[in-house]
Amino acid sequence: MLFHITQVHAPEDCPYGSGGSRKFHDATVGEVTVHGVYGAFMEHTIYMIVEADDFAMLNKFLLPGMKVCTTEITPVSADPLPTY
Repeated sequence: MLFHITQVHAPEDCPYGSGGSRKFHDATVGEVTVHGVYGAFMEHTIYMIVEADDFAMLNKFLLPGMKVCTTEITPVSADPLPTY
């Protein structure tokens, strides 16, 4: 399943110059595939498209940012909505 993730951090928690925005997730969690990472850096907001089948692994992937980010996780699809 695909997820759109939005992570927002406070300016005082900004990772600029100390590891960058990727320090807010754990790329070693093999059960989560990152399809893209994008930033609205002056807004202190990071957007990701990831794929995961296990929500517990998705939470593990996002754990590094838990104490400094608010995170919104939205399931998304590239497939059009079927007509009924």
